[in-house]
Order: sequence, then structure tokens, then C-alpha cells
Amino acid sequence: MKILWFNWRDIRHPEAGGAEVLTHEVMRRLVQDGYDMTLFCPEVKGRPPEEVIDGVKIVRKGGKYTVYGKGRSYFRKNKDKYDFIIDEVNPRPFLTRKLLDGKPSMVLFHQMIREEWFYEMPFPLSYICNYYENRWLLPHRETLTLTVSQSSKMDLEGIGFSNVKVIPMGISTEPLAQVGEKEDTPTVAFIGRLKKHKLPDHAIKAFHIIHDSMPSAKLWVIGGGDMLNDLKETNDKNITFFGHVSHQTKFDLLSKAHLVLVPSIREGWGLIVTESNAMGTPVVAYDVNGLRDSVVEDKNGTLVKDKTPESLARAALKMLNDKEMLQKLSRTSLEHSRQFSWDSTADYIRHQIENKS
Repeated sequence: MKILWFNWRDIRHPEAGGAEVLTHEVMRRLVQDGYDMTLFCPEVKGRPPEEVIDGVKIVRKGGKYTVYGKGRSYFRKNKDKYDFIIDEVNPRPFLTRKLLDGKPSMVLFHQMIREEWFYEMPFPLSYICNYYENRWLLPHRETLTLTVSQSSKMDLEGIGFSNVKVIPMGISTEPLAQVGEKEDTPTVAFIGRLKKHKLPDHAIKAFHIIHDSMPSAKLWVIGGGDMLNDLKETNDKNITFFGHVSHQTKFDLLSKAHLVLVPSIREGWGLIVTESNAMGTPVVAYDVNGLRDSVVEDKNGTLVKDKTPESLARAALKMLNDKEMLQKLSRTSLEHSRQFSWDSTADYIRHQIENKS
């Protein structure tokens, strides 16, 4: 079976995140099962317009905004070559029901953007995109739609989607055999793209409060992005900015940290929660869509209902000041992570394709 998959980024995109990890991990497993997989996505500086990665053919055309039009043109010219279409929504679909014209397809959806528009887009684009978000999605409300969390399913059903299924999530590393050796001094981490909607500034403000109570504490900020240079201006010798790091370095740092701060305004799932847990590290996260799905209270972390740096710091200090509780959470976080596998994710999506085609 030949499958054409649309997404706004591929695994080599400099801003690739959890959605792109899921896409690539599933696609390469489907290739191993004998599927012919093509991913259509925008151009990436320094990468060729077409290449094969782990058996997945990557076709790159257009930019951040023009990729949707390029995708529709590509589909019109090549639709007879493919047996099945997967339209991944980030934040809008590539194709319309009319354009698909009965071609077997399904939608893969991560999360509503909602308030993120106002963090990341300039006026008036933020208001325009916020206004059109539901309108982009509604034509697909009767299409089989796979999503990554119960929160996202409820959002879709709230605007009229009637055929939504939640896929099992995976993880891109082998969980540790046991909790490893942590840093000698209290160490908290923030990891992710340094974008406004991820609220890395909340993590830094929370750390300052933590440090006032624990002068030996330190913060690791792992990841690159638009806010990196501005955040570095804090000039705090207790904060280390690692920038973008390799997977090996990322997991090594996560294994040594005592806990991870996740103050996003919303997530589809929050892959960093699962990855941190796999390294024996619990999280302190805001109680928002996605994170309330990936964080199980008192098992792999805690959720902060009052979404402020002060509340984030209080929850973190409660963990750091109770060594017995922190050690227990480290162990239960690690055990919790063992249930996640991209093999299970790929199996589930494969089953949906076979039933739909």
C-alpha cells in the first residue's frame, strides 16, 4: 500500500518537536512492514527537496505558510499514485473533503492552538488564525480522526467531531533499568523549544524562588529557540543554557536532574514528560490540556492548578525538600514510562489504516 502523509515539518526540520517524532517513528515502522511511505512537508534549509530517511521518502516544497497550497497541488498531480492519505493537522489540514473526492484518508490531530496564537503570532494574524481555527477543522468533523490525548479528543468533540480515537503514545528511548545517580546539588531542568507558549520564562522565575530557599540549587535549560538570547540575559551563574543538544546528551542530562519543570500553556500530550520519566525523573507541570493526560498525580509528577511561577516553585520545593517522596516518585516515574512504545502506536495506526482502506 502506498501512503501519502502530510505534515508541516519533518524530523530534520530545526523546529521539529514531539509531533514530528511521532510521525517519523510511525512511518519508519510502517516501511518495515512493507508500506510505501511518502511524507510531504515544507522545505528545510540545507536539506534536499527530496530524500529518503529510514526508508521514508521525504518530499519538501514551499515554506511555513505556502506549504499548504503546495501540498494541495502535489496531491492533485499525484493522487492516483497513492492508496491512502493521512492529513496531519498542525494547526490546519492540508486537504479538503472535496479535494479528496472519496480517496481513503484519515486525519491525525495533536491539539487545538487556541491561546497559542496570541503568544506566537503578531496582531492581527493572531486574531485571524484564532477565528479560523475551528473553520479549518470543521469540514473533517465526520472523518476518522486520530489524536494523542483525551483532552484533544474532548476539544474535537466539542466542535462537532464524531469519529475520534485516541492513539497510544510512544517513547524514543529505552527506559533506564533503574534510577541512576542524580546530581549532588538540587537540580531542576527545563527542556523544550524556547518559544513563548512553552513559558520558559516561568521556569526561570520559579527557579529564582527555588534558589532563594535552596542556595545550592541549579537550573538546566535544554533546547534552542527564539527566546534563547533574551533568556540568557538573566546572567545567573546558577542557570546553564545548553541550547540544542544531541539525544544522548539530552537523556544524560534528564537522568541526572532531580525534576523537570513543564510550564506550557497547553500540549497535545507532552512527550518530554514521558522522556523525563524514562530517565527516572518526575515532572512539575501546569494543569493544562495534554499535560493533565501525560502526568498522573503522585505517580510520575504533579500538576499545578494555579499556573504561576510562584505555584510552580512551591510544588517543586515540596518535592525537593522531601527526599523520600522524591526518590519514590523517581522510581514510580520510571516504572510508569515502561508502558509507552512507538511499536504500539504504529500497530494502532496500521490497524486503523487497514480497516479504513
